[in-house]
Amino acid sequence: MTIEIKTATLEPVRNTFAHIERRFGDKPATRYQEATYDVQSETNFHYKPLWQPEFELNDSRRTAVIMEDWYAFKDPRQFYYGTYVQQRARMQEVAENSYAFFEKRNLAASLGEDVREKVIRYLIPLRHVEHTANLNNLYGTANGYGTAMTQALLFDGMDRLGNAQYLSRIGLILDGNTGDSLSEAKACWMSDPVWQGVRALCEETLVTKDWFELFVAQDVVIDTLVYDLFFNQFDQWLVAHGGQDIAMLTEFMQEWSKEVTRWSDSVLKTAVASEANKVLISGWADKWRGKAAEALSPVAKEMLNGEALEQALSVLDKRLKKAGLEQ
Repeated sequence: MTIEIKTATLEPVRNTFAHIERRFGDKPATRYQEATYDVQSETNFHYKPLWQPEFELNDSRRTAVIMEDWYAFKDPRQFYYGTYVQQRARMQEVAENSYAFFEKRNLAASLGEDVREKVIRYLIPLRHVEHTANLNNLYGTANGYGTAMTQALLFDGMDRLGNAQYLSRIGLILDGNTGDSLSEAKACWMSDPVWQGVRALCEETLVTKDWFELFVAQDVVIDTLVYDLFFNQFDQWLVAHGGQDIAMLTEFMQEWSKEVTRWSDSVLKTAVASEANKVLISGWADKWRGKAAEALSPVAKEMLNGEALEQALSVLDKRLKKAGLEQ
């Protein structure tokens, strides 16, 4: 008896979903494409939002920016839910190892009192800034247009909760989990004169109506200045004054900032390809650059020196120029 084994090739009936085929052609699609493009509903809504009856539930008119295709905002990281969660899990594992190393060896005990006080007064209050950024990005998720933008804004918003929690944990490590450092940092945030401009700036962003303007204000202007001042320049100050071990606890935020900047830069470059959008966004960037500089000036000067803010502004200007916006 002989057995003959044959192979057969089965041709798929279709390679992808119809809406992906219409955009990219009848070929296998990536998971990012299938999870992102043309997913947002555009027609056949059951009702208009009662709080904004002049708009549909998903309406591109909620921003002054006009795009021929809102799905032109491709995320260079190719993040959809699966890839986003996997990437953050890897980053969190590294961060948890760093925090465990810091606590196991009681590295907080080796910090000088001046370093400890500066960290509590200038670094820990940033958790309130991160909570504001969370709300701002979720506002963009709720009011933005096109899944390519709204899902990326959602991921960014959830990252901010993680950043705020890590900043809180730094405070708890320094005070032995009593919570005293968090109370002290909150008191600084609420009443210290150097922080009141930043508080006012955060409150102003929370009432900004145009979601794309809010993206420019938060994810481009404010983030660039804050992360250069606190996670670059202040980090260098800590290294020079015996607080280099703190860098282990802020590495997550530093690596996260580099990654998310790739996405926000790509959004800017895509949007300003239109001359009308370029003029509009340039005006927004200039407006919020001035507001953020004024708000951060007192804390930057007291935390570092008079030149610190100028250095951060230079970093922002280079970023805007690279994206196609002249300042």
